[in-house]
Amino acid sequence: MVESSFIWYDLTSMTVNNRRNTKLERLHKLREEAQMGGGQKRIDQQHARGKMTARERISRLLDVGSFHELDRFVTHRSTDFGLHEQKYLGDAVVTGSGKINGRPVFVYSQDFTVFGGSLSEVVGEKICKVMDLAMKSGAPIIGLNDSGGARIQEGVASLGGYGDIFLRNTLASGVVPQISVILGPSAGGAVYSPALTDFIFMVQGTGQMYITGPDVIKAVTGENVTHEELGGAIAHATKSGICHFVSENEDKCLDEVRRLLSFLPSNNMEDPPLTETPEQKGANKLIDKLLEIVPEDTNQPYDMKDLISYLIDNGDFMEVLAGYAQNIIVGFARIDGRPVGIVANQPKVMSGVLDIESSMKGARFVRFCDSFNVPIITLVDVPGFMPGTHQEYGGIIRHGAKMIYAYAEATVPKITVITRKAYGGAYIVMGSKHLRTDINYAWPSSEIAVMGAEGAVGVISREEISKSENPEDTRRKLIADYQEKFNNPYVAANRGFIDEVIDPRETRTKIITALEILENKRDSLPPKKHGNIPL
Repeated sequence: MVESSFIWYDLTSMTVNNRRNTKLERLHKLREEAQMGGGQKRIDQQHARGKMTARERISRLLDVGSFHELDRFVTHRSTDFGLHEQKYLGDAVVTGSGKINGRPVFVYSQDFTVFGGSLSEVVGEKICKVMDLAMKSGAPIIGLNDSGGARIQEGVASLGGYGDIFLRNTLASGVVPQISVILGPSAGGAVYSPALTDFIFMVQGTGQMYITGPDVIKAVTGENVTHEELGGAIAHATKSGICHFVSENEDKCLDEVRRLLSFLPSNNMEDPPLTETPEQKGANKLIDKLLEIVPEDTNQPYDMKDLISYLIDNGDFMEVLAGYAQNIIVGFARIDGRPVGIVANQPKVMSGVLDIESSMKGARFVRFCDSFNVPIITLVDVPGFMPGTHQEYGGIIRHGAKMIYAYAEATVPKITVITRKAYGGAYIVMGSKHLRTDINYAWPSSEIAVMGAEGAVGVISREEISKSENPEDTRRKLIADYQEKFNNPYVAANRGFIDEVIDPRETRTKIITALEILENKRDSLPPKKHGNIPL
């Protein structure tokens, strides 16, 4: 009896083990099935287009081995249009969490090999789940977009999925960084989720965004346009201002996403990550090269990016919207290891004048920095706002007011340096003391006034000049007198609008000191539901 009981136990144990092994085999088989997406043929087609698969993109983006997938085994819901015959595990999107540079992120990657990456009810639910988790966890959300749009077979259920995503984009705005990466088509309603996020990356030749495609435009307006001309990366980076970053291929694009996140906190309750840099050792040395950048002739252009390169750590500047509204420069850098947002006029382009596009570009960047505790450094050389009927009819008053609103509302540390011109309303707009900027510096060469000396004398002394025996000598004398009395930084410094007139060579040191002083800055806004920015 004892022997038989042992035999029975062994048989039972073998049966249990066999069942366990069978279940494990089934699990691994299903995992392999999900890994294949729409199948090898469609994966090959994706590669033939020069595109990675959804899972390859995630592996390339995240730290090695850090991805944890969610909803791997869900499938789309049956319809009456034939899709019920095919069941792909995970449907047309891969979702989950992982790490970038050791910091948690949430990610979704649309799978073009499954029903063209189209958004179904289930796909919408999967994306919403990771967005909700990102909000709860205080981690960035990254969307890798490659989709033919709404799944037509699911009708309004698909449209509802978009609406649910848009809602979460809106609620997450200013809470966690949201990044969209356009690696394939994104058409119709699908473009509004990226438009609601903070930054959009696009790959040349493959990433495309548009509300209506070329065929519809041809039918309605008769206009011939290609997909790339209409909604490609270059079009949106230079004309519409929709695309913030353009890359040649997916590898470079995903590297740039990682780079951007290195400047940003994980959420609005944290400060940006500090970085130890070799340049910190020489933080207090004078930079003689800064004396050579700005010409003495106020009408001669120069490249503000040259100046920026000497102020920041290692010359590492990640410019945002580099191809759009180039008369203003915005982007991220580090100064003494601290991430900062830089806003600067560009005298090299249109003399650095502010217009509709540059005002919108600058205002949105300032608001982003304020949302995520990134100090704002403003470098000023601006002759004013762009004149003309095109600007007036286009709403320059409203768009210029966006810059005022953004700077005035921002509570992060704000430091401004005037390098040369600061004329008229543009002086006020570009981070002036009047808009609650904390520390304002000016170089000795700066001119702070309603307008330039020549223009001012031409207005207020026209009669005196015309009646003079030697008009040109009189004009030169009056210009010199105006510059001495009004058009210099010491007048503004006398009133406290400029905190200090500094030696240009000290600029980096002064900014570092100001950032240290303002490290624990606290500021607030009047209690309200929200303001009404002039949109």
